[in-house]
Amino acid sequence: MEFSDAVRKRRMVRHFTSEPVAPETVERLLALAQRAPSAGFTQGQSFIVVTREEMKNAIAELCDEQEYVSSGFHSFISEAPVLVIPCTSEAAYHSRYQESDKVDEDGAEIAWPVPYWHMDIGCSVMLLLLAVVDEGLAAAFAGVPAHNFARFRELLGIPSEVTPVGVIPVGHPAQDRLSPSLKRGRKATTDFIHHEGW
Repeated sequence: MEFSDAVRKRRMVRHFTSEPVAPETVERLLALAQRAPSAGFTQGQSFIVVTREEMKNAIAELCDEQEYVSSGFHSFISEAPVLVIPCTSEAAYHSRYQESDKVDEDGAEIAWPVPYWHMDIGCSVMLLLLAVVDEGLAAAFAGVPAHNFARFRELLGIPSEVTPVGVIPVGHPAQDRLSPSLKRGRKATTDFIHHEGW
């Protein structure tokens, strides 16, 4: 598929068929996600793949899937054959930027004006979402509410220095309900692009 086609076809799909996704397909998707850039080549991104039914159901519950269902959406988290949980490690970046080739002239770690660990996991997630489209599959994204966040971490055994950023259901698309938020439309190009300054 042409890259521009993959970008234009990518959207959040919130309904999947029961057709499984082959493990080798999941491996291809994640191999592409691993190609994302990272500050100092820290590679602080990581992914958890979940396919077991009982674990998917537990994750869906912690993502408050029932709230989506009551709003007219399908049970898109629990029904997806694969759930991918992207994670990032701020600690990995601090460790990397204390190495000799990254410290400043005083031997100190740089000041972080932007938390690049968030940027880097975002890049990995975008590559994953585009790879999903290229494979003829679909994906969505669900956040984990604050009131369930600790239980979510515990369920997946996520180390304290690693932060999960959400859940990406992946599968074969079924007819779904579009998000009502899309009615807002895309912002004007003149508000999105600024040449030579703001």
